[in-house]
Amino acid sequence: MGDELAGQIAALLDMHHVMSLATSGPDGPHAANLFYARSGFTLLWVSDPSSRHSIEIDADSRVAATIATDFSDFPQVQGLQLCGHAARIIDESGRHSARRHLETRYPFLQATASLPPELRDAYEHAEFYQLTPDQIVLIDNRRRLGFKQTLDLALDRQSQAG
Repeated sequence: MGDELAGQIAALLDMHHVMSLATSGPDGPHAANLFYARSGFTLLWVSDPSSRHSIEIDADSRVAATIATDFSDFPQVQGLQLCGHAARIIDESGRHSARRHLETRYPFLQATASLPPELRDAYEHAEFYQLTPDQIVLIDNRRRLGFKQTLDLALDRQSQAG
């Protein structure tokens, strides 16, 4: 994996807070905007397990996501396109780690007692999820229109396993 590209992607992930997650199910494609934290390139979030995207992830783990700043000047567009697999985090150590990452990034989640009741209840009943990307594409129109660089994490995982 290119260290420079990996660093640029990590910086963009840290700069933003919301991803648009795309899933697909019996009713067709669906997108949801979600706050995320990261562990390496794995994105973590909490969600209601009865939400459409959570149900669709349970049925088919293949997802795509985008992360970008809203620009009105196309030469300034910079963002990420991710594709990979998402899953509910079931094991307790994984849930603990996801909670730690999210509460570190969003300190208001640490003080659940002071949250409005609706938000506190939603957080306490939410499930933790993760997106493990197979590929991340960096888009950077500041370099030139349509500039793209691809970080192939699935290929990296295969070479490490082999």
